[in-house]
Amino acid sequence: MKILITGAGGFLGKAIVERLLAHGQTDLRAMVRDTAKAQGLREIAAQHLDANLEIVSVNLRNPAQIPAALAGCGMVIHAAAALKGSAAEMFMDSVVASRNLLDAIVATQPTPRVVLVSSFGVFGVANLGRFALVDESTPMETQPQNRDIYSHSKLRQEQLFWEYRVGVPFELVVLRPGVIYGPGGGHFSTRVGLPLFGTFLHLGGRNPLPLTFVENCAEAIVVAALAPSADGEIYNVVDDDLLNAGQYLRLYKQQVKPLRSIPVPFWALMLVSRMVEKYAHTSKGQLPAIFTPYKTRVMWGGNRFSNAKLKSIGWKPIISTRDALARTFASFHAEPPKAK
Repeated sequence: MKILITGAGGFLGKAIVERLLAHGQTDLRAMVRDTAKAQGLREIAAQHLDANLEIVSVNLRNPAQIPAALAGCGMVIHAAAALKGSAAEMFMDSVVASRNLLDAIVATQPTPRVVLVSSFGVFGVANLGRFALVDESTPMETQPQNRDIYSHSKLRQEQLFWEYRVGVPFELVVLRPGVIYGPGGGHFSTRVGLPLFGTFLHLGGRNPLPLTFVENCAEAIVVAALAPSADGEIYNVVDDDLLNAGQYLRLYKQQVKPLRSIPVPFWALMLVSRMVEKYAHTSKGQLPAIFTPYKTRVMWGGNRFSNAKLKSIGWKPIISTRDALARTFASFHAEPPKAK
């Protein structure tokens, strides 16, 4: 079976390609926007000369380019999405691009199995209460306008896939990773805190972090993609032995570099959020409502997370949290200092 992977040149995409190869899937078509930035994929191909790893350049904003990339594929793993940019760019690369892909998928015969890499950002957790358990039964967000643009775009992206599946039934598997980390990734999730004028505001307290090491996340995607029973199912992706935000920050200081940090308790965050929201309203938007009580409850409300359903289909982390953090922090420590 030929498998198409969108976003194959990205942080997670390359790991998905490697785990597919590890599972014996040797007929792969890796979709990237710019083949000049696909050196990592070429290095993987050079290590697997027995595999057919085809690299194709496709811009999902251009519907005319997609059918040829889908030709002959029995499965599509859709990992391409916008991580930053303006609201228009985020929706163009996550929502409009996904709609273009879906239009081509439902026009393909036979229709391939579709595996969507969604996000924890689609969950509606603001009103669950502190330390509520988040699993696959947790409702999706109903007030996306109150969230960040990334979460809003990922919510609409996932909704599109379920809507298309009603009109033209096809096999669909959805995975919702938490915070994906690893060498080459970001140093901090906003769930831990935010840098401000040379100081790190530690906003996460002792809240559990929904961490998933990039290779463990890719393994979860591949296991679910290849599981016959996974059609129509959703799987949360988080690792075992999760740290809380304070533990992550402490280990970072020990193993990467010293960092001046100031802890901000949840009650203080909520107070500041109410003040910012009120001023944004009275000033008619002169100060954007960057912090609101709704956003604060979502990001720093202290939810707990389950991976039990994912384990029920045979997934297990291939790298322990302890080893994954050690590898990640060693890579961060070795990074050259950023120019001021």
